[in-house]
Amino acid sequence: MRFICASFGGACMKILYGIQGTGNGHITRARVMASCFKELGIDVDYVFSGRPEKDYFDMQDFADYKTFRGLSFSTKNGQVKSYQTLKNARVCKLVNDIKSFNVKKYDFVLNDFEPISAWAAKRAGVPVVGISHQAAFLSNSVPMFGRGLFRKSLIKHYAPASTYLGVHWQPFADNIIPPFIANHDHGNPVAVMNKVLVYLPFENLDNIIDYLKDFPEKEFYCYHPHAQDKSLGHIHLRTPSRAGFLNDLANTSGVIGNAGFELASEALKLGKKLLLKPLDGQFEQDANAQTLRAMKMAHVMNYLNPQALDDWNSAPQNKQINFPSDPAPLVKWLLNKQWHDTHSLHKDLWGNVNLKA
Repeated sequence: MRFICASFGGACMKILYGIQGTGNGHITRARVMASCFKELGIDVDYVFSGRPEKDYFDMQDFADYKTFRGLSFSTKNGQVKSYQTLKNARVCKLVNDIKSFNVKKYDFVLNDFEPISAWAAKRAGVPVVGISHQAAFLSNSVPMFGRGLFRKSLIKHYAPASTYLGVHWQPFADNIIPPFIANHDHGNPVAVMNKVLVYLPFENLDNIIDYLKDFPEKEFYCYHPHAQDKSLGHIHLRTPSRAGFLNDLANTSGVIGNAGFELASEALKLGKKLLLKPLDGQFEQDANAQTLRAMKMAHVMNYLNPQALDDWNSAPQNKQINFPSDPAPLVKWLLNKQWHDTHSLHKDLWGNVNLKA
């Protein structure tokens, strides 16, 4: 891992960025931040946890990043398996990684729901700025749909921070900012009306194929961790690829996915309609799905429901929401260390977002 000295306003600063590696949403947000850090000439050390090192892909934006095993949840057929999650936690390994990770050389830690860097910094007395969608749920203004006190405690103890910035689709509170969605150049951004992008990584692939086979009028482009590039009639399986995924997202008519925050945010910026099947037992995804349904931005199903897909096929497109693409105001706010003042940052970032229909 490279040792970093970031210069800003004449000060030499060392920054660590801890990123949750379960799923791809946190990494998507980190890519936007990494691009801005690089453009501004700010070097940052990156650390990831939550999946095996071999399962990370398209990580060029993060140079010599470091990985830990960390914590993740175990799933089967679209459900979180609590017993297996606890069984796989390996708490002793987690504690040893936290104790052995020396973060004292950093001025502060930027943290996107990554537990090892957060707890290592807490032990060392290094400030942590937590920026994540999960942090938004610490605000009483954000809908959580039940068991709020327990879930807030879980969020605070999973990746503790000195300052929290939540990321959400609505400006619920002063410490909540919109998602940053990078602008991408696409060869063909015009929507193909019978093309549907499918990303259900926690579902069994055979179950997904069986679900989609009865809709031959649609061309489904299905990305999945266990897929190989091949076509089964109107179902086109794709291995994970960031570039390929973004190109297919650009000209799809709609997205079928779990209710992760970042994919939904990317789809909303492009005006793609959404059919969501939240991961059963994962409260964040359930809250996301219910929030988007309340915003009239998504159809929601609790299982791979053919009737839900049939109804959704005839639904209109969403309006585009112009979430910001440039996180420079956030980066400068971070480096100025005026972390108590979230109001001005909130006002700046939400000022031009067109939330009204």
